[in-house]
Amino acid sequence: MIILRGARDSDLDSLLRFAQIPGMFNLPDDADTLRDRITKSKASFSATAPDLADTKYTFIAEDLETKEIIATSMIAGQHGTPESPHFYFQVGNEKRFSETINTGFIHGTLTLQFDTDGPTEIGALVVDPELRNHESRIGRQISFVRLLYVAGHRERFKEKIIAELLPPLNKRGLSPLWEAVGRRFTNMDYWEADQLCTKNKDFIFDLFPSGKIYTSFLPAEARNAVGKVGKETEPVFHMLKKIGFEFHNQIDPFDGGPHLWADVEKIAPIRKATPGKWGGQSADDQLEFTAGLLTIAGPRSGKEEFRAVAVEASTREGTIYVKTSSDKCHPSADAIDSALSIDLGDPVLFMPYY
Repeated sequence: MIILRGARDSDLDSLLRFAQIPGMFNLPDDADTLRDRITKSKASFSATAPDLADTKYTFIAEDLETKEIIATSMIAGQHGTPESPHFYFQVGNEKRFSETINTGFIHGTLTLQFDTDGPTEIGALVVDPELRNHESRIGRQISFVRLLYVAGHRERFKEKIIAELLPPLNKRGLSPLWEAVGRRFTNMDYWEADQLCTKNKDFIFDLFPSGKIYTSFLPAEARNAVGKVGKETEPVFHMLKKIGFEFHNQIDPFDGGPHLWADVEKIAPIRKATPGKWGGQSADDQLEFTAGLLTIAGPRSGKEEFRAVAVEASTREGTIYVKTSSDKCHPSADAIDSALSIDLGDPVLFMPYY
């Protein structure tokens, strides 16, 4: 059985192992930075009246049988403040035509923009490479658990959510756009610049071009990476589009990966999230069960460690039931009771995936 929960101090080694996966851009390969991330997450979960700009929640997927940490993800209350702006390239085009020679061109452009009152951000999604095709669909669980938390704690997040997705990398595991643009204007490698961003972003203002960058001057490999996602990120891209996220021609100024946006109230799973009383298992053939995530609700939800599990559930007259089952993908009611520390009649929240 897989439990989804907030990060603990004991998760550090597992997060560091994830960060050392070849080609991994989602986590910094630095123990001190990851330790600070866990500390920040614990403070965010426990805060009673959090400052949105100072919260970052790190989620963990743990296999309760093996005690292995198998996936992680993150959500930031606000990405973009006066002290630490949200930077992006606005993708556009410029039409030019000469009547003299009867010739015209449409040039792609990238323009640096920033936001000091930014949206909530979801990111840092990593699944153990050996388990990416697991029957439990771990990637879906660790991705959607962030939306489940938003559904149960709307006051902790902004009205819009952004997801920054990874682009395709070259054969050396590098970002073609960074090599063509970022490195030339900063004289830093990607990780050096990315790490610096966690402390100070002034160098972006100081060194990046303030005017348009014409993509015509970039190598084909860099042009082709603009707004695209890597092969391993394609499932996440399609999933986000399916539930209400849209591409607004904004990309990461470092690697060129697309930024997808959504209004929180228009995200299908959040809109469909249903509170109710825990009813345990039901074998009623008349109930229609839907795959999703279940967590505790009510007064306990803000006082105890966040926990959630994947279930197939149905709601009837304000009571939430799960399908009778005992396999690893569909835990029994007893297993759910134990994992979430709930009893019949306790308030819970169920959020379907779709």
